[in-house]
Amino acid sequence: MYRSHNCGELNASNINTEVTLAGWVQNSNDKGFINWVNLRDRYGITQLLFDKGRSNEKVFELAKTLGREFVIQVKGTVIEREAKNKNLATGDIEILVTEMTILNAALTPPFTIEDKTDGGEDIRMKYRYLDIRRNPVKNSLLFRHKVAMEVRKYLSDLDFCEVETPYLIKSTPEGARDFVVPSRMNEGQFYALPQSPQTFKQLLMVGGMDKYFQIVKCFRDEDLRADRQPEFTQIDCEMAFVEQEDILNVFEGLTRHLLKEIKGIEVDKFPRITYDYAMKTYGNDKPDIRFGMEFGELNEFAQHKDFPVFNAAELVVGIAVPGAGNYTRKEIDGLIDWVKRPQVGASGMVYAKCNDDGTFKSSVDKFYDQDDLGQWAKITGAKPGDMIFVLSGPANKTRAQLSALRMELATHLGLRNPEEFAPLWVVDFPLLELDEESGRYHAMHHPFTSPKPEDMQLLETEPGKVRANAYDMVLNGNEIGGGSIRIHDKATQQLMFKYLGFTEEEAKAQFGFLMDAFQFGAPPHGGLAFGLDRLVAILGGQETIRDFIAFPKNNSGRDVMIDAPATIDDAQLKELHIKIDAI
Repeated sequence: MYRSHNCGELNASNINTEVTLAGWVQNSNDKGFINWVNLRDRYGITQLLFDKGRSNEKVFELAKTLGREFVIQVKGTVIEREAKNKNLATGDIEILVTEMTILNAALTPPFTIEDKTDGGEDIRMKYRYLDIRRNPVKNSLLFRHKVAMEVRKYLSDLDFCEVETPYLIKSTPEGARDFVVPSRMNEGQFYALPQSPQTFKQLLMVGGMDKYFQIVKCFRDEDLRADRQPEFTQIDCEMAFVEQEDILNVFEGLTRHLLKEIKGIEVDKFPRITYDYAMKTYGNDKPDIRFGMEFGELNEFAQHKDFPVFNAAELVVGIAVPGAGNYTRKEIDGLIDWVKRPQVGASGMVYAKCNDDGTFKSSVDKFYDQDDLGQWAKITGAKPGDMIFVLSGPANKTRAQLSALRMELATHLGLRNPEEFAPLWVVDFPLLELDEESGRYHAMHHPFTSPKPEDMQLLETEPGKVRANAYDMVLNGNEIGGGSIRIHDKATQQLMFKYLGFTEEEAKAQFGFLMDAFQFGAPPHGGLAFGLDRLVAILGGQETIRDFIAFPKNNSGRDVMIDAPATIDDAQLKELHIKIDAI
């Protein structure tokens, strides 16, 4: 064997033991007559001692040639360390080396392999295999493994069966662009990589599997940002003979289990709020409830007061920011500029300071008296020392703008503690949403989501008011999972396709296999999928997912390490019957 122990396990109980270690040279400290070398592997660091008076001369001289990241094997005796290091698990001992083999020399790495490195993100992504040697990345991957194992344990104990579904499927409309794969054996035809295993897990329910799960790769060809990757991982689940409450209980239990086992945190309550309530109170359907700043709608006390900006608005809405009454004019102007950025899109912002003596000072004192501003404070919950910020305009757009401001202020005020966890369910989503450009309705989740039975009659007359039997789990302002009760009969599924604008021929071509399956005894079923990458990042106290993925893509969808995507040669193109037009 190359090693008898790893570099993180030896301690004082091993003194006088003969050991063999292997790993990477972290650094060395050559004093001429004595040389200390830190040897690192996945498990930790052990200090090696090369002593001119006690070590073999050949070994002593060989140690002087070691560079950073050389791969070596050493044999020696565990001895007590004179200058102990309390920051290392192995800090009480060192190895007096008697034999050494250089297994592989190394070039000087392009950045330091330290917790705090001098390498920027681009260079670290190019040499990702080196970046993984650093503790922050290595520990993130180990943390992901631990979460995945706890998921498998919890679901397996509830009789869920892990089933693999295909990666090469047909292209179906699920909301994002598909990645397509040409078929060599079927000229002119293409597979698609799955955006999710949605239809397959439903077919598994038709097949009687009853409880399915899979930790599975999914693919969406869409614009990227910090929490998006073109390939991502879902904890995908489906259950037969269940109603919404059954699914919420199971996956509330999974989340509670992960918080306890991974973070040591007990969470008793998972509040449930409706989609409408979330939008009116927080401006988005994935609210962060670790802090307040709930919206207060001010139309009644802000309009018809000779202020034309508010009078012309569909919605006037504000939030009370705790302790912000001492903001300087420069800070307030900075926030006004922030909401006017193109990414937010507000045309301006009104503010009202709540003085300690109970009076108010606003940017619109010309139009509003103290009684009016007192009503603003009452509706937003503002207290003396707080500041009220108010936006106005089209309802949906204005809520989204104020939501962005709410999150920015909470971050600035330190209200988004990554070690505090506040989960909740958002339920009663709209089944359909109207695309204003095309004038057509689209499924808010996917076309297999069941409408609320009591809303079915609205499909003909007011389709926009039909609620879905759907639910999302939100954790700390992030949607970590979502699902629905599915349609399980052909007639209802055909009706749904009709309202989504599919012709009978289009529905049959795209989803005929599913509707055929429904005719052979499909049970009532429903499910949920958690985004594993995002869940792990949140549990790990991070905002982005990249460090929890071994080999992530950049914001352009490129793997700069292997330089992908890349062109393929003419012979391959010819074999696939593909011709590329000149650009």
